Amino acid sequence: MAQANTSQISTRGFEPYRIGPDEDYMSPEQETHFREILIAWKQSLMEEVDRTVHHMQDEATNFPDPNDRATQESEFSLELRTRDRERKLIKKIDEALVRISEHEYGYCEACGVEIGIRRLEARPTATLCIDCKTLDEIRERQRG
Repeated sequence: MAQANTSQISTRGFEPYRIGPDEDYMSPEQETHFREILIAWKQSLMEEVDRTVHHMQDEATNFPDPNDRATQESEFSLELRTRDRERKLIKKIDEALVRISEHEYGYCEACGVEIGIRRLEARPTATLCIDCKTLDEIRERQRG
């Protein structure tokens, strides 16, 4: 089985949110829904960090063969880069949890419009609406 992509959350265990007929955007129920998703995601990432640390401790061997040693160092380097990306993602999750507690979650940081429930379920750490994110990516490509 392929390893999950850590840049996207799996909503496994979470049903898509069903919006009530007269429910306001980012109601307390919606905030609770996203808080639970973010906390579960963070917990999963933290468990992966712990597994990596234990794996590296268990597998750390001083191989006499330079090729074996280089292979191990390469594997460890890849794992550490992955953990670094996850550490940055955990920071984004923490920032999203703060926005929820301050009732600012779900609104675009650039223009202030609603990001949208489905976009947030696909990317719970999103801070930009789809239009502003698209413009941001276009600007980034033009600079790059």
